[in-house]
Amino acid sequence: MREFIVEADGGSRGNPGPAGFGAVVTDAATGETLVERAEYLGVVTNNVAEYRGLLAGLRAAHDLDPAATVHVRMDSKLVVEQMSGRWKIKHPDMKPLAAEAARVFPPGRVTYEWIPRERNKAADRLANEAMDAGVSGETGYSVRRESVGGGVAGAGAGSRADVEAGTAEAPVDVTAGTAKAAAADVRAARSVAAPTSGWSAPDLGAPATFVLLRHGETPLTPQKRFSGSGGTDPSLSAAGREQAERAGAALARRGTIQHIVSSPLARTRETAGIVAAHLGLEVTVEDGLRETDFGAWEGLTFAEVRERHPDDLNAWLADTGARPTGGGESFAETAVRVAAVRDKLTAAHAGRTVLLVTHVTPIKTFVRLALGAPPESLFRMELSAASVSAIAYYADGNASVRLLNDTSHLRA
Repeated sequence: MREFIVEADGGSRGNPGPAGFGAVVTDAATGETLVERAEYLGVVTNNVAEYRGLLAGLRAAHDLDPAATVHVRMDSKLVVEQMSGRWKIKHPDMKPLAAEAARVFPPGRVTYEWIPRERNKAADRLANEAMDAGVSGETGYSVRRESVGGGVAGAGAGSRADVEAGTAEAPVDVTAGTAKAAAADVRAARSVAAPTSGWSAPDLGAPATFVLLRHGETPLTPQKRFSGSGGTDPSLSAAGREQAERAGAALARRGTIQHIVSSPLARTRETAGIVAAHLGLEVTVEDGLRETDFGAWEGLTFAEVRERHPDDLNAWLADTGARPTGGGESFAETAVRVAAVRDKLTAAHAGRTVLLVTHVTPIKTFVRLALGAPPESLFRMELSAASVSAIAYYADGNASVRLLNDTSHLRA
């Protein structure tokens, strides 16, 4: 049985702040470096970045040989102890990442070892390159390098550096020195190895396709009031239930949905239940699909927020890392959990079509991340109540936006 060594690291400049991870997979028998992964994550904490590095390393090892055993080495005592089962995982941002990491290989095939930072230099270097690139404005920074040696599948002639859109969130100011050099490296890699937009290799198999359905109207929707996960959790109005019925009938005619996943909020669960009745399917609830928490703005109109909290609103419009008044959730924080849900569901539903019944911000975030679009693109998309969007996710990590804000099924 083949054995791999995974060394992973993550960092955040500000905690939370601009963050990135690095992961290296080596052959335990020969010491040869087989795979390197690095990605800029936007604004997250150190611990989340470390978990994302671990997850990337495990997935890379699994891609090389799903029957292998893996020995993970990290300088994060927290991650090592939690993944070894000796410490409990309490933080809500880390629980889904740890659960996903535990599912990559069967139980007993992965062991963990804490090492001092000076013995984790390769992963640390990659994580810092990712952070440097993100700080320099390369918010979609994501590097995949594979060695030809050791029979790495799909490596081709020479090494490969694929740069693809990642889970970038808030833009930050450009810094000098290594950040500029890293940005130049990314641009050079893109010019040589970036996949052709909209196309994927024929041997990748059927993609995981997410059909994204926004819930039907609630009493707050026509009034254009902030309605997130921290408010009154309204149910559908009569108009919203009719919209859900029409969406369900249209999806039944299409006949491609194989599974339904819903946000836990009342309006999405009610929408999902109506659609499920048309499709004859059960509904699974996923907490990561919930709407952003808008804090003290819940239930207010935009004009009311502008009047009561003008400075906070201006900051929120200027920076997706800013939170609403009263301890709400930033769009950057929403993007972290949406990316985690995306990764979890694409791994679980490869080749299947899944209906995700969710909200405005999560759907816009799925689309933004799929396009590798800047954070401000969140403010440039229209998503109507009960609208349908769709994204396909391929095995090589590429995504294709196939539909956005379709409301044709709502017409009389």
